[in-house]
Formats: sequence, structure tokens, C-alpha cells
Amino acid sequence: MVLSLVNLCAREVVSDHSSSPHWLSCVPRELFRALLDAAFSHRRPLAVGELVQRWPERTLTVGDSRRAVQCPPNRLCVQALLLAVVRGLTDKRCCLQVLDLSGLQCEDGRVEDSMGGWSLTVALSSMVLQARDAAAFRAHRRDCERERKRGLEAERDRSAIKRDRGTVGCGNSGEGSQGGHQVEVVGEMECRTSEHTLPEVESVKGVRRRMEIQRRKISSEVKSNTSSNNGSLCDQEWDEVAVLHVRADLFINSRSWLRVRDALSQLGQLKLHCRYLRVEELPASSIASLLTLLPQQDLLGVDLRYSSLGVSGLAMLLPLLAPFPHLHSLRLHYCNLDLQRTEPGQQEALQDMSKGLGSLKRLQRLCLTALRLPGHLRLLLSSLSQPLEVLELPYLCLTSTDLAYLSCSQHASFLRELDLSENKLDESSLPSLRRLLAQAESSMSQLSLCGCGLTDTLLGALLPSLSCCRALRSLRLALNPLSRTGLLSLARTAAGIPSLRLLLYPNPLEDYEPGLPALPSSAQLLDWPLLEEPESRDLTLRLLDEVLKLRGRSRDLIVTSDLLKYSPDLTVDD
Repeated sequence: MVLSLVNLCAREVVSDHSSSPHWLSCVPRELFRALLDAAFSHRRPLAVGELVQRWPERTLTVGDSRRAVQCPPNRLCVQALLLAVVRGLTDKRCCLQVLDLSGLQCEDGRVEDSMGGWSLTVALSSMVLQARDAAAFRAHRRDCERERKRGLEAERDRSAIKRDRGTVGCGNSGEGSQGGHQVEVVGEMECRTSEHTLPEVESVKGVRRRMEIQRRKISSEVKSNTSSNNGSLCDQEWDEVAVLHVRADLFINSRSWLRVRDALSQLGQLKLHCRYLRVEELPASSIASLLTLLPQQDLLGVDLRYSSLGVSGLAMLLPLLAPFPHLHSLRLHYCNLDLQRTEPGQQEALQDMSKGLGSLKRLQRLCLTALRLPGHLRLLLSSLSQPLEVLELPYLCLTSTDLAYLSCSQHASFLRELDLSENKLDESSLPSLRRLLAQAESSMSQLSLCGCGLTDTLLGALLPSLSCCRALRSLRLALNPLSRTGLLSLARTAAGIPSLRLLLYPNPLEDYEPGLPALPSSAQLLDWPLLEEPESRDLTLRLLDEVLKLRGRSRDLIVTSDLLKYSPDLTVDD
């Protein structure tokens, strides 16, 4: 990436923190973005904090700037950003009203000093609570200052009353005419005070006490008029104006649930908005409480993982997602929905679950991982009001009846991504799968059939349908029991698909150590050791390379069998 002159200069400016007092006061607002990007990319947390605390615009988006700097923000830079946001609430130079941190988290463990989704969620919650505590401390300090001033005014008033009483006492010891004149003065003051006395003041008996209350009322009115004439805001009014909305992706589990709940439920200067919600290891009751606290206009997706919800728990949660108008993604991973074991009331709960899915009017992505719902796909998907674009059904124990329904459903011709991994495919389900691929040949861009038990014969019957998928960019067929001959047939078909950019292929059976069963399962293929001698694997790679060169695809088609280094990012559009 070629840096522009502005980016080069910004890098030099933020590199020397000792010079920041000189350029911060005179830098134009148009350069703040370039300086902040340079501070993030070159890991200058002090510069990040100073820039954000004086941010001159109403919005600041940090999550989408990751691609511009080609690396995730450093953890220290993110922490400096959050601390500067809290300080900026009391800095009148800061105009920030919306902070968008969506996509800022980095879940790649190979990237050093990055901040994951859970750590970022905890840091954001702590920031909200810190801002609330700071505002409460400032309010308490203002109240103490008012009480101190009120006490000083009361002391001065008492001293004045004592002086007045001393004057009256001296007057009474003199002539009667002077005493009468003093009574007339006091009576005149009483009448003058009674004309302006409030109803609550009238209930107070005693001339001196009523005069004292009226004097305080008049002085407070004078102070309020003076402040309004000057056009300045007091601290409390400034706190009410400087409300900041923070948008982010939240990752919540049992360890962070209480802190996130406090941050979402407490009113304060910062309001937390969630774009994509990921929840792990929480009961259904806690997830329900969490959904009631989230702002409804911002949530786009929900990802529930490793929570023992059961069918009844999920049927209870799905109606709570209906009020979110923009929700288009629902992902359920290992939520203990095993319908292979019959339980009382199970069918009624399934009906409620189907109705709950039907209430999600904008749902486009649905992921049901390891829910074990054999024979119930029609019941779940038929209630949806619009076709799905992304459907992930790994470990779902699909039957041939489920695939037959899917191939004829409204979703078939709209699917962009389909994941049927770890569902056993045989000759009875193959016609439905071919019909499904024919329906989605113009829309399907990603297809995953990993661990489906595809042999050379089954794959050979499927290859003509795969070759017709002209929009396919990613094809994943790992952990299938293919021979080297079947693998080469797959490579020829994949090389003939012009749009294909990634092929995740299985290691051929010839590359494994002896003793593997004739038709091994995906678990056996995953655990069984490969040959220590590199000759066999080198032969496979050489044959694959010859196929790609023959078709002219050796440069633009990535072919790999490495499950650990595989990444969906390889299929991103050019």
C-alpha cells in the first residue's frame, strides 16, 4: 500500500509525543482522522488519547478503519481511546456524540497485543460505569459546594439579624417617639416583604424568619438571571448536553454478565448500543433479561453458544427477538436441542419455536449447529416469511426428507451460503442435493460439505452439479474419504469453475498411515496420523499442481488441505 503525503506527515507528527502540545492547539479538524489512523497503526496510545479527547466531529468510527491500517488496533491504543472518551465528556472542546467501535475486536490469537471481543466488552462496560461514577462524584461535589455556600449565607444572615436586634434594643431604651418610629419601619418592611412572599413562605411565622427566606429567594433569582444573560452552561446542564452513544459488538459470558448488565441498565452520560451480540454459557433467564436491556433499533445479529437452553428455553427466547426490527442473523451453536430423545411436551415446544422463528420478519442468516433435529427442518423453516440467504446446518443429523424439503423450498434459489457439514450423505439424499444445487447455481457463493461421508462414487455423481454453480467462490470438502483419483477429479472440476477462489480438499486415503478403515468417519480422518514419509504427500501436491497449471488456475485458485490455517477471509471479493 502506497502512503499519501498526508499519511507520511501524520506518522512523523504522532511519533514525537513531546511535540503534541504545540500541534494539538493549531491542527485543523480535517487532519484529525489521518493523525488518529497514524497513531493506531504505529501504536501511539498517548497520541490516540489526546486526539480523541479533543475530537472535533460528532461521530468517530474506529472499527471500520482496520482495513485502512492493515492491522487490528493495539490493546493499549484501545484502552487509551476509552479513557479519552470518559475525559472528553467534561472537555468542552470535544464534540463527539457517536462512537462506533463495531468490528474493532480481533479474535485471531496469532495477532499479538490485540483485543478480543470479550475483553473489549468488559472494557466498554467499565468505561460506562466509570463515566457514571465520575458524573455522580461531580454532582456530589457540586452539592457539597452548594451546602457550604448556603451555610455561609445563613451565618451572614444570622449575624445581620443579631445586629438588627441590638439596634432595636438600643432604640427601646430611648424616647418613645424613636421606639414608635422603629416599629413603623419594621411594620413597613413586613408589609413590603409580604407583597413578594411565596405561599410556602407565608406559612412561616415571624417577621425576621420571613425576611430571611425572602432574601435568599431574591439572591437565587439574581444569580439565575445573571447566568442566563451570560449564556454559559453550568456543570449539570453541560452533563445533560454531552450524551455519547457507543456502538459495538458485545461478547458476554457468565464472567462478564453482571458487569454488562449494570452498564446497560444504569442511566448516565454514556449509552451502550449493540450491533452483534454473542452470548456463551448463560441460562435462558439471563439471556432474556439481557435482551430486554438492549436498544431495539441497533441489534443486527444474535449468536448463542454453549448454553443449555433446550427446546423450551429457545421457544421462550425467540419471541423476545421479535421487537428488534433490523435483526437479520440468528446463530445457535450447541444449545442442547437433542430431539433424538423424546420428552413430554417436546412437540408443543417445537411448534412454539417455529412460531418464534416466524416472528423474525427480516431474518436472512440462520445457523443451527449441533442441535440434532432430524426430520424437523420443514417445521422450522416453513414458518419464515422471507427466503434465507445464509443457511448453516452442521451436525444437525439431517435426513433425506429434510434435504428433499430444502431442495423444493422457497429458500433454495436464494441461498448464497450453505453449510451441510457433518451430515451423512448417501445415495438416497444425493438426488435432493443435486436438485438443490441446480436451484442455487446462480446464487451459491460458498458451499461446505465437510465430513459428509462422500466417497469417490458419491462425489463423482455430484461433480456435474457442482460444475454448474457459476457463482461459487468457496468449496469446502475436507474430511471426506476420497482416494487420490477422486481428489484429482475434484480438482479438475474445481479448476473449471471460473469464479472459484478457494478449494479446501481432503487428504487422500493414500496419505494416511496403514490401518485406517475402508470407509472411515470424519472423526477418524481427523485423528488418524498421516504418513511420516513426505513422498506420498509430495506426489499428491505435484499432481494437483499439474491439474491447476493445465487449466491455467495456478495463480488465482487457492488449494489447501490445512484446516488450522484455513480462513474464510480468503474468499473475500477482490
